[in-house]
Amino acid sequence: MNETGVSAEHRDGTTLLCVPFAGAGPSFFHPWRELSAGRWRVTAVELPGRERRLLETPYRNVVEAAKNEIDDIVADLGEGARTVLFGHSLGAVLAYELVHLLSTRGVHVERLVVSGSPGPWTQRERRAAGLHGDEFLARVEEFAGFRHEALDHPEMRELILPTLQADCEMHEAYVPSTDDPVSVPITSLRGDSDGLVSAEEAQQWRDATTSGFSYTEFPGDHMYLVDLGREVLDVIEAESARGR
Repeated sequence: MNETGVSAEHRDGTTLLCVPFAGAGPSFFHPWRELSAGRWRVTAVELPGRERRLLETPYRNVVEAAKNEIDDIVADLGEGARTVLFGHSLGAVLAYELVHLLSTRGVHVERLVVSGSPGPWTQRERRAAGLHGDEFLARVEEFAGFRHEALDHPEMRELILPTLQADCEMHEAYVPSTDDPVSVPITSLRGDSDGLVSAEEAQQWRDATTSGFSYTEFPGDHMYLVDLGREVLDVIEAESARGR
């Protein structure tokens, strides 16, 4: 299910569960283990179609993905575990669905941290799903603000493209499984020059919780977190400490 980073001791016994964005896998978050400096156990959801599950068929529906993966996630976290969820873009709405499910499974979610995402009820106007080849990649590159170097290698591109297309399809077709907000605090993060998600849209998450809400911007575009992992972790720690 996932890649697990466990050090001998974590200062507050909390797990930071990271949910990757479209086309990404757990390895994106591997550097966060060291950057977290022992603050948490850092682990990540590993979906079909990437890394160790490369040969499995990727999901095309967010709600289905959450329901099918929840048993393995709970087994990894352990019942009664204190958990903070972090998700960027596609990962944000998948994390939102997971919070709903985890709340019924004995896992104590302390906070949901969403990044680069409008509120869960807002759908993207411009889409990549249905496009093909270079046109699809150009649209994804436009959305993300960067191009993954692996896409310039034909063999890697052939491996990555089907999963990236499936991820975009399930993100753009996402409709929440319930209109009920979650009961855990939400922190929404955004790059201040994100051309894909406006500040107003990023703050729509206020309506997705019956608990506290906070909003933070970082310098950068939609993929600001590529270079600012330490700063993101610092904000998560500060918000989590304030919420206790």
